[in-house]
Amino acid sequence: MKLYAPWEKAFKKVATPFEHFIHAQTTTGIILMFMTIVALILANSPLAESYAHFFHTKIDFDVGTWELSHTIHHWINDGLMAIFFFIIGLEIKREISVGELSNIKAATLPILAAIGGMVFPALIYLSINSGTAGVNGWGIPMATDIAFAISALVLLGKRVSPALVTFLVALAIVDDLGAVLVIALFYTEQIHTLPLILAGGSFLILVAFNRFGIHMILPYFIVGLFMWFFMLESGVHATIAGVIAALAIPSKPRRAPASFRQDAKILLDEYDSYPIDEKEGMNERQKAILLKIEDNIREIGTPAARLEHDLHLPVALVVIPLFALANAGIAIDFSSIGTTIIEPVSMGIIAGLILGKVLGIFGVAWLAIKLKIATLPQGSSMSQIFGVAFLGGIGFTMSIFVADLAFIHSPELIFQAKVGILAASLFAGLFGFLWLRYIAK
Repeated sequence: MKLYAPWEKAFKKVATPFEHFIHAQTTTGIILMFMTIVALILANSPLAESYAHFFHTKIDFDVGTWELSHTIHHWINDGLMAIFFFIIGLEIKREISVGELSNIKAATLPILAAIGGMVFPALIYLSINSGTAGVNGWGIPMATDIAFAISALVLLGKRVSPALVTFLVALAIVDDLGAVLVIALFYTEQIHTLPLILAGGSFLILVAFNRFGIHMILPYFIVGLFMWFFMLESGVHATIAGVIAALAIPSKPRRAPASFRQDAKILLDEYDSYPIDEKEGMNERQKAILLKIEDNIREIGTPAARLEHDLHLPVALVVIPLFALANAGIAIDFSSIGTTIIEPVSMGIIAGLILGKVLGIFGVAWLAIKLKIATLPQGSSMSQIFGVAFLGGIGFTMSIFVADLAFIHSPELIFQAKVGILAASLFAGLFGFLWLRYIAK
């Protein structure tokens, strides 16, 4: 019997695109947690001043009289995060095309639960902050951090059914779509018409590429880069360009998958017809056959699926960690933390992410099931839906992102918002995990 090393066994395992997605989100969640801790340590250490100064360092791009000048913090939030939003766009497109949201019967429960999980937190926040300077932050508790939430669920292993994981993924995808719309519609200060028109023209070019059957990535990247710049200049948040660009990426293969099997069999039969020299290895013809099979594989794949697969790792290892490092570092004065946490902004976010998400996700799901509008995910219980509702209260990445937009001119309110986000996300994540681990049937 031949023994295989662990990594050799991994090569033999065939994972579905959904399994790749879950693995990528789990990896992102673990790295995100680590970088958040690093950011908090740096912000509360003797290096705090250098840490803050670094992210406020400006990076300039000059071409003649034209200049683009932003801080490193700004480049991360408006530049690198556009790639994160591009991934979100691809995930939304996949879920609507072939995923859980493509079947309206299966999608009803997560869609209704997601809508409830956005509306209730916003209403609770507004009820607490009505008439105050922090009223504009109502969009902050609406968001769910998909990476953290899925990581917590995956850690539970066989204690939760695959259908429950799928429910949370579909819910989080709808939640992301809602967050994108809120950012685009409500957190835009001033719109400049000409750049917005040029951004729209860029999108039409991307759509034309799709319609003409262009599957090369480079043309989409070049035009997408211009669209990002025009969106940046328009006043609409530049990261929205990432989501819009994703919608134009082809999600249909260049050639029919049915013909691949026959062509691959012919090529593999030819490959097997040549003897393999133990010393020399494959001959030139066999190498050419493998390259041809590789080309055929790329042709039955889609640019959307390929990009989603290829970009998950850079986003998990570079974009999200940098975002956490730049945004999660808050200097905590433990003597005044009690005062900060009871500020209307902090309280609104905590109540929204915990109470609002539970009322919205669990309450609406319970009502939909009782009214027989939707059905419970297979192998799960209402008690587990209650635990998942708490995991939906982990707002983190998107909540911090919205907080920076909502209170762009008020560092004090941003600080209060981040304290609320961290406190609520920590409690919601721990409570949801422990409930599913020890209490839920």
